[in-house]
Amino acid sequence: MNRIKEVLESKGIKQTWLADKLDKSYNMVNSYVQNRRQPSVEDLYRIAKILDVDVKDLLESSK
Repeated sequence: MNRIKEVLESKGIKQTWLADKLDKSYNMVNSYVQNRRQPSVEDLYRIAKILDVDVKDLLESSK
């Protein structure tokens, strides 16, 4: 599970903006945000860089 939705909301960023920056469809980004699909490790690092967060901030803690 990822925390992309929470990070987007906390930064006030829309999924459409992220989709544009990633060069992915809105539907793909939405499936990441809704945890129906998980991004590849490469895409996860790209998302972290675009959102200016540590990649660990995008991952659910297993605690």
